[in-house]
Amino acid sequence: MLYHEHLRRDVPSTEAIHLRHPPLRGITQRELDGLIAFLQVTTTIVEWSESARLALCEHAQWMPVVVILGLLQCSIPPVLKAELLKTLAGFGKSPEIAASLWQSLEYTQILQTVRHPGLRQGLGIEVELNEIESRCEEYPLTRAFCQLIGTLVESSFPSNLGAGLRAPGFEPYLQFLRESVFLRFRTRAYRRAAEKWEVAEAVLDVFYKLLKDYDPQPEDFVDQYVELQGEERVAFKPPGFSLMHHLLNESPMLELCLSVMEEGVTQLDTYAPFPGKKHLEKAVAYCFMLLNLTLQKENRFMDLLRESPLSLIVTPMEQLLQGINPRSKKADHVVNIARYLCHGSSNPELAFESAKILFSISCNPNIQTKLVGDFTQDQNVSQKLMVGFVACLDSDEAEEFLDSEKEAEMQVNQTNIRHMTKIHILNLLITSLEMKAPNLALFLLGYELKKPVSTTNLQDSGVLGCPRSCLHSILDILRKGTDSRSGPIAVTESPHLAELCYQVIYQLCACSDTSGPTLRYLRTSQDFLYTQLQHLPFSMGEMSAMNQMSWLIKTASIELRITSLNRQRSHTQRLLHLLLDDIPSKPYTADGEVGMEEESRNLGRFLHFDTTSKVRRKILCILDSVQFSQEIPDALQLDFFDRSQIDQVIANCEHKNRRGQTVCNVKLLHRVLVAEINALQGMAAIGQRPLLMEEINTILQYVVERNKLLQCLHAKLHTLESWRQLVEIILTACPQDLIPTEHRQLIIRDLLQDLHSKILDDSAAQELMSIVAGAVFTLTAYLSQSIRTELKQPMVAPGLGHSQYVQMLDGSFSTTAGKESLSAGFASIGDSSLHMILRNLLEFILKTGGGFQRVRAHLYGSLLYYLQIAQRPDEPDTLESAHKSMWERLTAPEDVFSKLQGETLSIIESYGAALMEVICRDACDGHDIGRMLALALLDRIVSVDKNQQWLLYLSNSGYLKVLVDSLSEDDIALRNLLTPQPPVLKALYIYESKMAFLTRVAKSQQGALELLRSGVIVRMAQCQVYDMRPEADPHGVFGMRETPVFIPAPVERYRQILLPALQLCQLILTSSTAQHMQAAGQVLQFLITHSDTIQSILRSQEGSLGSLQELALLTGIISKAALPGVLNELDVLNEGSMMELQGHIGRFQRQCLGLLSRFGGSDRFRQLRMQEDSSPVDRVNKRDEMELAMQQICSNVMEYCQALMLQNFPNFQQTVCLFTPSLSESASRDGPRPDSQVSIFPSWRLPGLGIIIYLLKQSANDFFTYYDIHRQSVVKLQNVEQLPPDEIKELCQSEMPVGVEKISTTQKYALARRRLVKIINSRAKLLSICTYIIETCLFILWRHLEYYLLHWSASDLQDSLLSNTTFGMRRFQDTLNTDNNLDLRSLGQNKFSKQDIEMLLREGANSIGESLQKRLLDIESLYCKVRSRHSFIQALVRRIKGLLRVSRG
Repeated sequence: MLYHEHLRRDVPSTEAIHLRHPPLRGITQRELDGLIAFLQVTTTIVEWSESARLALCEHAQWMPVVVILGLLQCSIPPVLKAELLKTLAGFGKSPEIAASLWQSLEYTQILQTVRHPGLRQGLGIEVELNEIESRCEEYPLTRAFCQLIGTLVESSFPSNLGAGLRAPGFEPYLQFLRESVFLRFRTRAYRRAAEKWEVAEAVLDVFYKLLKDYDPQPEDFVDQYVELQGEERVAFKPPGFSLMHHLLNESPMLELCLSVMEEGVTQLDTYAPFPGKKHLEKAVAYCFMLLNLTLQKENRFMDLLRESPLSLIVTPMEQLLQGINPRSKKADHVVNIARYLCHGSSNPELAFESAKILFSISCNPNIQTKLVGDFTQDQNVSQKLMVGFVACLDSDEAEEFLDSEKEAEMQVNQTNIRHMTKIHILNLLITSLEMKAPNLALFLLGYELKKPVSTTNLQDSGVLGCPRSCLHSILDILRKGTDSRSGPIAVTESPHLAELCYQVIYQLCACSDTSGPTLRYLRTSQDFLYTQLQHLPFSMGEMSAMNQMSWLIKTASIELRITSLNRQRSHTQRLLHLLLDDIPSKPYTADGEVGMEEESRNLGRFLHFDTTSKVRRKILCILDSVQFSQEIPDALQLDFFDRSQIDQVIANCEHKNRRGQTVCNVKLLHRVLVAEINALQGMAAIGQRPLLMEEINTILQYVVERNKLLQCLHAKLHTLESWRQLVEIILTACPQDLIPTEHRQLIIRDLLQDLHSKILDDSAAQELMSIVAGAVFTLTAYLSQSIRTELKQPMVAPGLGHSQYVQMLDGSFSTTAGKESLSAGFASIGDSSLHMILRNLLEFILKTGGGFQRVRAHLYGSLLYYLQIAQRPDEPDTLESAHKSMWERLTAPEDVFSKLQGETLSIIESYGAALMEVICRDACDGHDIGRMLALALLDRIVSVDKNQQWLLYLSNSGYLKVLVDSLSEDDIALRNLLTPQPPVLKALYIYESKMAFLTRVAKSQQGALELLRSGVIVRMAQCQVYDMRPEADPHGVFGMRETPVFIPAPVERYRQILLPALQLCQLILTSSTAQHMQAAGQVLQFLITHSDTIQSILRSQEGSLGSLQELALLTGIISKAALPGVLNELDVLNEGSMMELQGHIGRFQRQCLGLLSRFGGSDRFRQLRMQEDSSPVDRVNKRDEMELAMQQICSNVMEYCQALMLQNFPNFQQTVCLFTPSLSESASRDGPRPDSQVSIFPSWRLPGLGIIIYLLKQSANDFFTYYDIHRQSVVKLQNVEQLPPDEIKELCQSEMPVGVEKISTTQKYALARRRLVKIINSRAKLLSICTYIIETCLFILWRHLEYYLLHWSASDLQDSLLSNTTFGMRRFQDTLNTDNNLDLRSLGQNKFSKQDIEMLLREGANSIGESLQKRLLDIESLYCKVRSRHSFIQALVRRIKGLLRVSRG
């Protein structure tokens, strides 16, 4: 204080200020040394003791801050001023002191921030720097000032600094530091060389602190105006804004930072000591940190700048780093940064900052190729950089024990820095691998850059001149400890590092370009996967361990898939043994090869139940390591903040981190909450501030726990997803013969039981349900496939019965075992295991409750696959199964399928209405996919529910009515689908699922009755979509092949809508026996409502498969519904309506009879020949379906004729004659005829009996053709293994058009058997239809011949002109009032005379000759004895033959 008072009196006057060397009086050298020593002691005390700092400042007499500031304004040496500033910096560590210190600095103008017109400009520290320090070539005052500003910035930073005197803000200080100190530090002279870097370090430290605390805000990008001395001026921007602007431009500041980094690495590359080395390293570190901060903040800064009105131009930092270096004239800034990695051992901090920058800029995909070019342009630099990266990854973090605690602490910090450097390098590799080649990761990992990446030949370092790369370092990190029982060391000591290493390996294996070389190297040189998988699972329940396992398991899945595709059986088998064995593994040979005998012996051990040597399968142990339970943090208890608003703020602060996890940004949340508190006003708010801060800490602690929960759940989901992929690959991609069927079933059983037991636990996290349900779906699907494969018999023995077409386990089935074989357990895993799986599935469904519809969709699919197990497989209809008597069939023991089906149904029913409610609710209003699956599940359950409990529940609960009524809602969506470019087809898929279920219901008598009560046919009659039949494409006539597309053409879409409706009508007509006439009446109204569509289908000349299927269904419906007797069931109001209905029926009758001309003869073969343009596979399948449809059309028309004859007049004396006695059609069809589309007779003209005789002959020929194919196919099925390879291939291609060459011989045989079974059953069905057509034709022919030859007389000619039906010609004077449907057009064309009858007699004897009769009798002997009415054909043939003989006589 004395010095201050004395020197203050000696302050020169204003007039003497201009003197360059003002006189120094009052302080001698010894006093100066003493003062400096005293100030240093004071500085040390106030730096380390906050209480001393506050006590000194608050002392009323001492007032050290005031005295020091006063001395700074006096003429004293710069060295003393520097010590005074350092002492002020010590006091400034307390925020309370720092705030007042800022104002004092501004008042004393130590740095002149206010320019007065009357004063000489440039006073203060700026003059000291330029005038005194520069001349002395020593800069203690500048360094001390930077230290003071750095301390004050860190402690307290007033936003309104200098308010009232100038535009408020920090800008004058920043400008001085940037322009006068930093930008000129390289050009100044230094007596002590090290001081150059001390100055740079000091000023860069201030820049770093300013930028670190800056967060770009929208208000920063709008000019703020302040009133100063009566005028408005633009306020200064925050210092961070100014620094960002300078660093995001090619400014002198950025150029100098890059130059400092370049000079630093150049100096370090000499590996020689030089003055100021530590300060240079620190200055370079600050430059790195400035660039890192800029890279972190630039996105938000540039986003806010784009939205603001400011006219600033900035460039992304990564682009600026690609600029030309003015010293080297190359774009080598990034290379210079990367060169610091070569000094990772001596300067770990610089290597760490360098790795951070490289990682940040590598996230930009546009510069990856440029980076690779920069790194590889010079081979020497390229090699050096590779060595640097590898050295950082290879650095050993475990150092020798150090005695000094300080040294030990420094070593710990350096170890952490080295560890984080590795983390950043691995993140750099991971990010780069996601970019397209060439990228930085491929260079660092040792892959080819000048050739295709897939041609890389990876070798161990040193082999064939291969340098050590980052891949070798990564593998070494993971290899350490694998030869011990504890496993890889990195997994426990550096879990995050190990996780990233595993992720890099996975990404290399998952990328198509790098997968081949990487897997080959890992498999042959490293044996990486086997040695790593041996130690699974890692630590139980730890988050990092789960992530490590996830990447490793995913890599193993890829390896299994690739080795299976490449048929590398030994490698696949070795990994499968490791994962699936339940016995201790034995050591393998060096190359992993195992002989076939050893393979069989090892695989055979899976079925030996020696509990003493059992171990838990590794794939189950991996699942055990995932804890399904999850601790949830307690709910927040808040006294001041509003809970809902806090939840909203937390949600707003959420973001996705680098791993894709959604977490809350704790720092941002803290900043938001503190800003909220700071905005509070009043004394009450100030008094409660400590309580508010305490509650903020509670909120932040809750958020940290919540983040931990989310990250843990994400890790569990990741692990479960990886595990599910591995299981799916094992089941789908690996060769089937490597895992025997019995073993496969046992594995799936164990996996399902473990999954169910874990997920059905009350503490299991609901978030895991989705993945578990997906795994359950896959496992159940393959369990069903495995069991059904096991139960299928490879060959059919000639005398094997229908119920014996099942293959049990070896030893439990033989063809001679008889009844004992059928009582064996179902499949290898047994009935009890299957029942347990079913119960778990049902409990899982019930656990989901009302939500989790996507989870239930998987479970419904699983249940459908399970129900398929008890579904009898497709069996070949050998036409011999009916040899058994009815008594033998009734007394036969229950087979395994019926037994399991009954047990399954009883288990389902035991869950009662709760299960029914869930499934039915989903079927009515669930999510689209879940709705379709629920309908399919109901379909399957109703089909096996013999007691019809589910049907009753559906009806009584109203769900069936809801489904039926929803057809009206579907109508609008379906109409939109018929536009040329439909929006989406999901409405069509839901409609198809719904109609399939209703069709299933209609197959039972009770179901058809319930549907009639629900008014399903009435609803379909109201739907307008059936009237919107699109015009067929003329180029598609006769089913010519078109280019296949995913979205079908409008005509095909329409058929997908119409055909299910026709099928439903047909089934209701067939199933409703007691209410048949009611059903027929409703169906007839449906036909009449949509009569225009029906007429167009019947008149259509299109010959495509879809058109034929329409006709087949439609004729089947008309044959049962469009009958005269049905009209009596309708409530017809008046005679006019009755006549209209009769007219509709008449048109249906005429058009159906007209179809005989198209499909009863050679026209059918011409239409089949049009399919020759299709591909061979399509041609075979489509031809079979078309042939079946044509035969069904003929069968339905003949059934219709028979029904018309029998319904009107069942006796022989009165007959509805549908055919004239003319046999001309038969004669003309037997000879050659032109290929014309025009029918022989129009649709309204009565056909002759000739068409019946021709159809009879044609059906007989077809029968023998089908019979021969059927018999040959049965023989082939019994001897599949003896068939030639070409025939096997042809059969397989019908089932699997592509990829037949890649499947095994066993699978080819299975496909061939499947195709043969289809051929056999198809031909059996055609044989049945042909037989029915033959029987019906014979019956109609007999009735007509009997009438024409025995009961017709010439007096009937006049009456025949007044037929009471459309085609009737008979004697009925007393039945005219029953049916007034007259066809006046046929009056002049349907007359015939006695000569016609005589011609019928003559030609009939020729047409129905001995050869035809013999063929018909042969058909009966071959087929009808076991399949139809025995001796019926024989009786009809005998009667027809007798009629012709008697009439001739």
